[in-house]
Formats: sequence, C-alpha cells, structure tokens
Amino acid sequence: MTTLIISLAILIGGYFIYGLIVEKILGIDPKRTMPAYAKTDGIDFMPMPTWKVFLIQFLNIAGLGPIFGAIMGVMFGPAAFLWIVFGTIFAGAVHDFTSALIIIRSGGASLPEIVGNELGNKVKQVMRGFSLLLLVLVGTVFIVSPAELIAGMTPEYLDKSFWVAIIFVYYVLATLLPIDKLIGNLYPVFGLSLLFMACGLLFVLLFGDVTIPDGLSEGLYSRQSSGSPIFPMMFVSIACGAISGFHATQSPMMARCLKNEKLARPVFYGAMVAEGIVALIWAAATIAFTGGYEELAAYMADGNSPGILVKDISMTWLGTAGGILAIVGVIAAPISTGDTALRSARLIVADAIGFDQKKLWRRIIISIGIFAAVIMFMMIDFSVLWRYFAWCNQTLAVFTLWAVTVWLARHRKAYFITLLPAMFMTAVSISYLLSAPQPEGLGLPMPVALGTGCMAGLVTLAIFFYWRSKRSVSFTE
Repeated sequence: MTTLIISLAILIGGYFIYGLIVEKILGIDPKRTMPAYAKTDGIDFMPMPTWKVFLIQFLNIAGLGPIFGAIMGVMFGPAAFLWIVFGTIFAGAVHDFTSALIIIRSGGASLPEIVGNELGNKVKQVMRGFSLLLLVLVGTVFIVSPAELIAGMTPEYLDKSFWVAIIFVYYVLATLLPIDKLIGNLYPVFGLSLLFMACGLLFVLLFGDVTIPDGLSEGLYSRQSSGSPIFPMMFVSIACGAISGFHATQSPMMARCLKNEKLARPVFYGAMVAEGIVALIWAAATIAFTGGYEELAAYMADGNSPGILVKDISMTWLGTAGGILAIVGVIAAPISTGDTALRSARLIVADAIGFDQKKLWRRIIISIGIFAAVIMFMMIDFSVLWRYFAWCNQTLAVFTLWAVTVWLARHRKAYFITLLPAMFMTAVSISYLLSAPQPEGLGLPMPVALGTGCMAGLVTLAIFFYWRSKRSVSFTE
C-alpha cells in the first residue's frame, strides 16, 4: 500500500517538477502561431478545446498497453513498479513532450518528416516505412483484441468475426471523416469509462480489504517462471506504461488541433503521466488480486489470458455494473488507439507524397492500401503480431529520441534530457532483437545480446558527440 501511494506521489510530482524543467529547456512561446490556425482545413487541422485534445491524446496512446503491458510486465517482479514510475517521468513523458513540440514548430509535420530533418533523408525513408508498419500492426492488433473481449460479453452468435467487421467499419470512418466528428465526439465517452475503471480500482486498492505484496524487500530479481531476465525483456513488455515510440506517431494529430504552445506540457507530458498512473494501478491490482508473483504465474499458466484477468478483477472488485463499465473502458482504449493509428498512417503517406487531404476522394485513395494491409495482417496469428509490435514500438522510440537529441543540440538546448533515454533504449532494443527467439529475434545467447546492446548504446553516443564536435555545436543553458 505504501509503495503504491509513494509511486503515485512521485508520478504526479514528476509532472510538476521535471515536466516544468523540460518545458523551460524547450522554451515555450505562447505567442507562436499554431498549425491549427495557420493551416486550418476542417479535416485534420482545426483548433479544438484543450480538454478534448488531452482526452484524445490520452486515449490515442493508452490502448491495451498500460493494462495488458502492466499485467505482463509485473510478472517480472517489483522492478516493474520502478520502471513504470521513473520510465514515465524521465523517458516516456519527455519523449512525447519533446517530439510533440518539434512537430508543432514544424507546422504539424508527421514523425518521419521531423526525424528525417534531424537524422538525414535516408533515415526519413526508413522511418516512413517503419512507422507505417508499426501503425498498421497497431490497427490490426487493436481490432482483434477488443473483438475478442466483446465477443466474450455478447451472445454466441455475435462472435469474434462479427465484432472484427464492426470495428473495422468504424476504423474506416474514423480514418476518413474530419477529426471533430467521430473521434472528437466519442472520445469523451470512452475517456469517462477508462477513468472510471482506473479510479474504481484505485479506490479498492487504497480503501478495500486487499493487500499489495509488492515484494520490494525481497529484491529486484526477475520473478518470471521462464527465467526471462528483466533486461531487456521487461522494458519491452512495459512499453505504453513507460515509453513507447508509437506515441510520437500520434502526436501530429493533436499538434494540429492545439490552440496554444503553452498547452503542450499539460497535453503531451500530462497524458503520458496519466497513462503511467493507469499502468501503475493495473500492476498493483494484478499482484493484489492474484496474491503474489508465484500466484500470478500459476494463474496465467492455468490457461488464463490478460483479458480474462481484466474481466475477473473488474467483476470481482467493482461488481457487475461497475465491472461492465470498467471492461467497456478497457475495450474503448484499444479501439480508440487503433482508429487513430490508421488515421496517422494516412497522414504519414499524405505528407510523404505531398497529397492534399481536404477532399474525401483524396483521403480514400491514400487509405485503400492501408486498409488492405490491415486485412492481410489479420490473417497472422495474434501472438506473433504482438511480439513484432513490441519490438518495432521501442525501436521507433530510439529513432525519435536520437532525432530530438540532435534537434536540442542544434538549438543549443540541454540535450541530456533525451540523450540518456536514447542511449538506454538503444541498448534495450538491440539486446531484445538479438536475444528474442526466432522469428522476431535472432535467438542469440543472452550475454552476447546484452554485450552487443550496451556496445550499441556507447557507439551511438560516440557518433553523436563526433557529429556535435564536427559542427561546433556547443551547449548553453
């Protein structure tokens, strides 16, 4: 209980203290003309109320990540709680806030465009392909997973295939219609469901007759029954609850709707902190509900999935009515991420070829290939999709963090705020790629993978400082 309260306090304090430090380093200009006004088109660029922008950003980045990711991540032990808290404050929120600000100052450009501006045209082309792959994977994963959850709550004739078709049709509409129609009107409802779920579980954890066996006094060793090490596996399992490259692909949508640059910290840094709180609550609820790390491992080994655990926790602790609302929130989260993932894919393609999106037929032309790719990916086993998504997600964060670091250095700002997370995530991603079992990884021995991953982090650091010295970029506060 004490650990949960302290963790919540640190997360909230991180927003007000470290978030403000990052804001001062970036140099917010409240008088800057925002893309929402400079490029208003009634489709993607338009000013929206800040509370809507925040909720849309929060739901965009949430999905199943801070819920399922926290459940799978806490199986590694109490180290998960530390990563959620400090990863959110010093890595994830900084990643989201800094990349979003650069997007704003680039006129609402898509992520590959800003990364390419900093790391070169060849990297831009790679980022375009990599981002599109990730977004299509997200759209596919977040069709299949909520369809399974809804099918389990509805009559048998309304099976998974039926709900896949319904969600897919919704995704088509959300991708093509103006941002203020479906997305702008439905997200507040989705947000209330998700917030009810989080607040309800937190109330039970704080005031209910439950014990949270965090296990910190026993050490930070891995509790995984399979023997999987904390590094790098846990840092890939807990992505959206700490740091996720996917978030930066979503930022252009809200950067195009924000009314003032001074609102960037509440929306982008704040949404990531809110997601970290959701992940923390689910990690604590998971370990409290099952009774401990060994009990959690036994529960999952008994044929249960994270989705079943979500349902069991919600129904048991919140009652039938509250449980249904909580599950609706869990269903709404991935759906609200999947639709904007495909919308972001449309924006990336349109930006890449300079194809105006004001006319509906133009948006349809861009989207046909994206929808076709989603249909093709749905034929692949879900577990395989999720593993590729996890690795692609963190690798995208690496590219983004290095691009932001270069931008900060070029503008004579304190680049250490992204340099350290960039090095760490480079080591995580390379180590995971080398050690993960085939086909998503190379299956190399863990010592080799860890050594190579750490070396990759040092090499990229050396390359950065070589670039900095060649261009005489000096640091000034």
